[in-house]
Amino acid sequence: MSLYLVTGGAGFIGSHIVDKLVEMGEGVRVLDNFATGKIENIRHNLEKIELIRGSLVDLETVRQAVKGVDYVLHQGAIPSVPRSVSDPIGSNEANITGTLNVLVAARDARVKRVVYASSSSVYGDTPTLPKLEDMPTNPLSPYALTKLAGEYYCRMFYTLYGLETVSLRYFNVFGPRQDPTSQYSAVIPKFLSLMLADSQPVINGDGLQSRDFTYVANNVSANLLSCVKPNVAGETLNIACGQSYTLLDLVGSLNNIMGKSIEPVFGPPQPGDIKHSLADIRKAEALLGFKPTVGFGEGLERTAAWFAEGTACQ
Repeated sequence: MSLYLVTGGAGFIGSHIVDKLVEMGEGVRVLDNFATGKIENIRHNLEKIELIRGSLVDLETVRQAVKGVDYVLHQGAIPSVPRSVSDPIGSNEANITGTLNVLVAARDARVKRVVYASSSSVYGDTPTLPKLEDMPTNPLSPYALTKLAGEYYCRMFYTLYGLETVSLRYFNVFGPRQDPTSQYSAVIPKFLSLMLADSQPVINGDGLQSRDFTYVANNVSANLLSCVKPNVAGETLNIACGQSYTLLDLVGSLNNIMGKSIEPVFGPPQPGDIKHSLADIRKAEALLGFKPTVGFGEGLERTAAWFAEGTACQ
C-alpha cells in the first residue's frame, strides 16, 4: 500500500480521486483549506483518510502534509478564469506560491512523484486545432498564466533536483459535485441546475464556442496512471476525450436527457474566455496508456442524474 497526498482533496476533482484511492485500498491524506472544497465531498471517507485542514500557501503546513508520502496529486488551486480576472493576486498566491510550496516540500521529503493539475487554458485562443502539447502557449487570463507557471516549475524541479513530476492539462472537466451556485461556476453545473428548475441557461457569447468536455472519471484515471507509469517524468500531457461540442450542443443534449425544450438566453462574452478548445490526446495514450472510458453523452447522463437526485432531496 502506498500513501497518496491529494491537495484540494475536498474539491470536485480531488474528492473523486480520493474515492478511487480509497476503493483501491491505498493510504490517503488530504490537504484542503476549504476555500472552494466542501467537507460534504469527503464526509463518507473521513474514517478512511487523514485530513489536514490548511493552506498551500503555508509552507510548514505543506511540509507536514507531504511527510512520509509516496505520491502527491496536486489538485489544490483557485480554479476559475473569471475569479482570476477579478482577483489576480489571490490566484497567484494559491496557484503559483502554493504549487512552489508543494514542489519544495515534496523534493525535501523525497516524494516519488508529483502529478500536477494544469489546464488547457494555457493554450489561449490560438486558432490551431486540436491542441498539441508542443504548441506555443498564449495564456489570456491570470488563471491560465498561473497554471503555465506551475508547469514550468514542475519541469524545472525535475531537471534541477530530480523530483519526478507530470503535468496534466485538463480540458473542461465536469461531473457530480461541481458547485453550480458560485458566480464562477463552470458551465455544465450552472446549466444543469437552471434547466432542472425550468429556467433558461445564459450563454455568454453566440453559443458556438466549443469545448472538449471531459467527464471526471477520465481525469481520475489519468492521475493514477501518471503516478506509476515509467518514462513520463517531466512530461506535460493533454487529458480530454479528443472531441468538442458547442454550448448550443450542450443545451440540446441536456434538453434531450431531461425531456425538456428550454431555449438559452444570450449575454456578452466573458473577458479572458476562449472560443474553441479541442485536445490531441495521442501523447497521453502513448505514454500513459490513457483511454477516455466515459464519453460526453454518458457523462452528461450521470451528471444530470446526480443533480436531479440532489434537487429531489432538497
